[in-house]
Amino acid sequence: MRHILFLIFACAYFASTAQHVEIKSIKSDSLIIVTKNPEKGFYHDYILFVPKGTPLNKKIFLLVEPNNTGKTSDRIEVHKQYAIDLASVSSVGNNVSTELKIPLLVPVFPRPVSQPLMYTHALDRDIMLERTILLNRIDLQLLEMINDARNILLSMDIIVDPKFFMNGFSASATFTNRFSYIHPDKIKALAIGGFNGKLMLPQNEINNIKLDYPIGTNDFKKITGDNFNIEAFRKIPQFIYMGKSDENDAVQFDDAYNDNERKIINDNIGSNVQVRYLECQKIYLKNNFYATFKTYENVGHWTTSAVNLDVIKFFLKQMNEH
Repeated sequence: MRHILFLIFACAYFASTAQHVEIKSIKSDSLIIVTKNPEKGFYHDYILFVPKGTPLNKKIFLLVEPNNTGKTSDRIEVHKQYAIDLASVSSVGNNVSTELKIPLLVPVFPRPVSQPLMYTHALDRDIMLERTILLNRIDLQLLEMINDARNILLSMDIIVDPKFFMNGFSASATFTNRFSYIHPDKIKALAIGGFNGKLMLPQNEINNIKLDYPIGTNDFKKITGDNFNIEAFRKIPQFIYMGKSDENDAVQFDDAYNDNERKIINDNIGSNVQVRYLECQKIYLKNNFYATFKTYENVGHWTTSAVNLDVIKFFLKQMNEH
């Protein structure tokens, strides 16, 4: 039994036997809430937004944006409403989806008050080590959501590429950055911004200090079960941006990093957002990553129409080069 609630569902395809007219795209915005399905490997709902104009029977890309509620709550409905808003109204991802006519998936992962140091929405160390059934390996749960969404879309005559786009801002940018290290072979391209200036680093140490996940890759196999595939990661086109006035620094808070991690970052990568951002740029460019960096003047911890347009152009370029 398929557990799907159609909030808005426009019949995407029909043929008029009288006029022999074939509809070639989705006729209006569709928002689908897919409920959790443990048998398929995901223990949380996800949101699937299909914009008006999404083409039928033509291979396109699915866009994935991790949910970011911005606060803790033990009420899953709080996180679900934020995810719905992110998918259908208020996000860079929704703008990309609407403009490029590609579907958008947003998971509804919790961020419980009862476990305040577990930053699920940033894919932190605590959540990667969690082994309770509901929160075990949410990165793998997200992959199963994507597989499920691919089948739902196919039933609507929407064909998506095996690889997908990812987008994120703030905590969801951090989630996307870390997820791309773990599953680089799954991602066609990604765009991230507002991530506290701290990107995960493709190295085991800095200044003779070990860099464990999520700072670096020293214990990567212990955490993920696999070695870091730097060659696959190097091939991912990335658009990485920050506002020049962004001072939102999650590094200094306990839910993002512990005291030891914080000291390592502050002492060796940078003690503020902008210094850290420049240092991470140098490391990424030195490693020949396929990354484009951009800084927006007079922009803080928010997005603008210019940011939206640049992200749209970035993903459009990836579509055209496919």
